[in-house]
Amino acid sequence: MRLGDLTYMNPWWEGKEDYHVRRWREQRFHWRPKWLGKLSLKPFSLNFVLGPRQVGKTTGIKLRIQELLKDNPPEAVLYVNVEVLPSHRELLNILREFQELKEKEGIKTGYIFLDEVTSLEGWWRGIKPLIDAGLLENDVVTVTGSSSLRVKRDIELFPGRRGSGKTIEVMPLSFPEYVEVMGLERPGLRRERVLKLFEAYLSTGGFPASINGLPMDDLLGAYIGEIVRFGKSLEIAKETLAAVIRSAPSATSFRALAGMTSGYSYKVVQDYIEFFTELYILGIAYLKQGNQVLYKREKKFFFRDPLLARLFALWSGTELREDALYEWVVQEHLHRRFGEVYYYRNSYEADAVAGDLKVEVKTGKTHRKYPKSVRVLGKEEVPFFLLELTPQQPAL
Repeated sequence: MRLGDLTYMNPWWEGKEDYHVRRWREQRFHWRPKWLGKLSLKPFSLNFVLGPRQVGKTTGIKLRIQELLKDNPPEAVLYVNVEVLPSHRELLNILREFQELKEKEGIKTGYIFLDEVTSLEGWWRGIKPLIDAGLLENDVVTVTGSSSLRVKRDIELFPGRRGSGKTIEVMPLSFPEYVEVMGLERPGLRRERVLKLFEAYLSTGGFPASINGLPMDDLLGAYIGEIVRFGKSLEIAKETLAAVIRSAPSATSFRALAGMTSGYSYKVVQDYIEFFTELYILGIAYLKQGNQVLYKREKKFFFRDPLLARLFALWSGTELREDALYEWVVQEHLHRRFGEVYYYRNSYEADAVAGDLKVEVKTGKTHRKYPKSVRVLGKEEVPFFLLELTPQQPAL
């Protein structure tokens, strides 16, 4: 594949509008992702943008390209969907040709966007030699991927070679972000409206397509495609996720989950759960007592977006419990706010522990007394607690 074969990916070369930008503009709810402001555009930069499928990484990149085109010639911007490349050699050749084009057109700084690199084994071989040779020193390179650990492993192959580059994780909208997109100002004074929005959020999650009412078959299909692409069994994946959902919201172990399958070993179940964490499907809250984290003890597994919980419950034929869904949403929001989340269990249990917070989520009546240090959230208190956790404010 040659550079000239990529015109359809780079319609601005021919003065045409990009498909993703047009779709974004036509959506009822659309917003400029805040993470775009974190990208380094200073040569040389090697940025990494990580996040789950269908979260808007590609659309965000295309919006950034439209902004760059206001001050740069069309030939200065290259976008490559790496999924279509058969090997890293084609990527290397394309980038070499792009350098030749820049020189021919008298362009000093190029902006290169490599999308979904996790789909191409050894993708880094297509760019690292050029960085090592100093051929990209005047360029800005942005790489996106949907498998966190795989890309993070690849990032380690560029020690001291990233210039001013940043690493950014893009997740589905949090509930506070969702409220902002819906245009609700001063939510603390609009209790009924907040509760209705939270009910909608539990159904759509924070994915742009679902928020705009589009069918989510594509999202489920994208994850199934990832499972197959990485050589995993759909049957084992389905049984493992079903076991996670059935065991929630209680803490459990890999062995206990394996016992809920048709006979897979705990090692197999552990491998699949670790894989699901790579794909941003699941998160793990470990038991924490005092300052000690007990990694070998039972764990709480949580879905990283309510829509993912609903999709995989439907796919695995498992009933989704409301109390588990509320707890998962709280755990995920605390994880985003503090970068980590645990749970606590002694004479009482706290579903989520992060920073100085201990939180217990109770969708029904609370019969047990908890210490004052534990914040007990009823069903209608959860959305207002989440609104307190916006990054601009300290957690209460």
